[in-house]
Amino acid sequence: MRIRGCLVGFVFSSMLVAIGMPARAAPMDPAIERLVKDTGCRTPTGELPQGAGATYNPCQPDDAAFKRLINQYAFAFAPSAMHSARTTGFGGFHISLQAAYTSIDSGKDYWRKGTQGDTDPSSGLPATENTSPSGILQLYSVQLRKSFGFGLEVAGNFGVMPKTSLWATGADIRLSLFEGFRKNIPGMIPDIALGGGVRTITGTPELQLTVSSLDAQISKPIPIENAVVVTPWLGYQYLWIFGDSNVVDFTPGTDPFASCNYGGVNAPGQAAPTNGNYTGQPTCNGTGQVWDFNNNRIFKPVRLRRQRLLIGANVRYETVMFGVQLITDLVSPSDAQSGNASKAALAGEKRQYTGVFELGMMF
Repeated sequence: MRIRGCLVGFVFSSMLVAIGMPARAAPMDPAIERLVKDTGCRTPTGELPQGAGATYNPCQPDDAAFKRLINQYAFAFAPSAMHSARTTGFGGFHISLQAAYTSIDSGKDYWRKGTQGDTDPSSGLPATENTSPSGILQLYSVQLRKSFGFGLEVAGNFGVMPKTSLWATGADIRLSLFEGFRKNIPGMIPDIALGGGVRTITGTPELQLTVSSLDAQISKPIPIENAVVVTPWLGYQYLWIFGDSNVVDFTPGTDPFASCNYGGVNAPGQAAPTNGNYTGQPTCNGTGQVWDFNNNRIFKPVRLRRQRLLIGANVRYETVMFGVQLITDLVSPSDAQSGNASKAALAGEKRQYTGVFELGMMF
């Protein structure tokens, strides 16, 4: 009972800490306004170029860099399927705290340019790029699983990612196909389960990311004495990644209305027609220019796939359970894609790895 009480307190205190985390810009938050094809369209501080010799080409989103960034973020936020093929049993509950650590290619330009970086401690100004991205993305989650008998189990998940303002929420469902056999020849059949899950993030105004999955697992519990059960498992997971940017201001350091000396919209009742026609475009007074209005754009939607291998095990002592799992790409990120454009964008991208640790309680 003492162990059970300590574990419940630990899990729920972790939930309160997570919920209380402030929503603010952090070093590994997305900064996708820097992902442009021509860096001359903006200054390093995100302003419209000014002065003699300045060019005013609209910023063109670097869709390939955005796709690579989404690809690696998604691997870290994807459902972990951190469980054996056996459910908690009819009416059973499982509450746990999970810690996941995912490798990323932190040396790539899309991580240096595409994430916030640390604020300058002397001036208080935001960084112009992330000079030292973390090599590991951490994700700490609280999960509650509930079984309804007949091998059916559902779960809810809530997680936070340190060094970002990103939160993840989602749900899982699975069906254990050969659960409950204990004796004789059927007792030698391993547990087999099919399941799926979805995770979506919040905490950033720049993009939306949702990852859905289907998985299959095989496991077999190994009793040790009377109170300890060790359960290794092997699984396969298929991911669908949906990443979309919101409207992004590629020159956030320049106010388009001030730069234009805004005089209204070229529409009836507001301004005279241009070349005899009303265009509906902003009009500028004096020497003001309309250029910065052209720097609000979106990236092309990202639709990717990944195939992952799951290898894990847990140890249960009475109601307390501890588990570990390794997740990695079964094929390279490029080979997992169905479209040529995505294959080309992810060519040369390394496989990622996630280590997951879980401490929980079943009752």
